[in-house]
Parts: sequence; C-alpha cells; structure tokens
Amino acid sequence: MAGGGGGAEGDPEFQIAPMIDVLLVLLIFFMSIATTAVSRYDPSIELPVAPDANKKEDSEGELVFNVAWKAQTQSAVTTFEEHAVNLDDVVSTLIARKKADPKVRVLVRSDGLTPVRYVSAVVEAAAKAGISDVTFATLSR
Repeated sequence: MAGGGGGAEGDPEFQIAPMIDVLLVLLIFFMSIATTAVSRYDPSIELPVAPDANKKEDSEGELVFNVAWKAQTQSAVTTFEEHAVNLDDVVSTLIARKKADPKVRVLVRSDGLTPVRYVSAVVEAAAKAGISDVTFATLSR
C-alpha cells in the first residue's frame, strides 16, 4: 500500500511570509482608522469641568464640532471635519448626514470660556438639519 500525501519526509515547514503580509496589512488598516478618529478632536480646546459628567457609550454616528475660543481676538473658530466652517453653510451637509443615518448625533467640544452664543449657534445649525441629539464634551475631574 502506498502512503498518502507529501512525498517529503519529516515535518512540514510553516510559511511565515504570508503571515507577515497579513499582519502588515492589518497594521496599516488600524493605523489609518486610529488617525482619523483622533484627528476629529482639537487638542487645544480646554473642555469645561463637570463633576457629574457621564462617560459616553460610543462615538459611532457622531458629528464633531470644535469651538475654539481665541482670547486675543475675542472670537470663536468653529471647525467641522478639521475645517473652519460657517455654520449656515454646513446645514446642508448635516441634512445629508441625517438622511444617510437617522441616528446621527452632534458632539460640541468647546472651550470653557467660550461665550454661549457660539455654542448655541452649533445647536441651532443641528436643529435646522433636524438633528435633535446634541451632546457636549466635558471633563469629570
């Protein structure tokens, strides 16, 4: 009777090159995801402190607005998707996002010293787009 398989004597060798290729692809994938998630948040914003703040569940479907207060010029700069925006111009984008995902929500990240009129302008833009789920980022020190 003839023995089946292989033809070579000894243990088969493990092929490491395909494994390295797969690991490199996964590494690149996760690095690209991590940089887009982190870049949505402006690190220069000093969030207000709220001792009773709750930690958010997830950030899926979240549209992040950063409102940075510039004390030198006594004005605020609002950014959305890493670009400074005029809130009247962004309403159409918010409407499109709401149509694509009805569970979309707005996250407002603002300096603690920013006057409320700049923050309420973001809330008004969300309301014009039909987005009623608006949250505010705070620290719970």
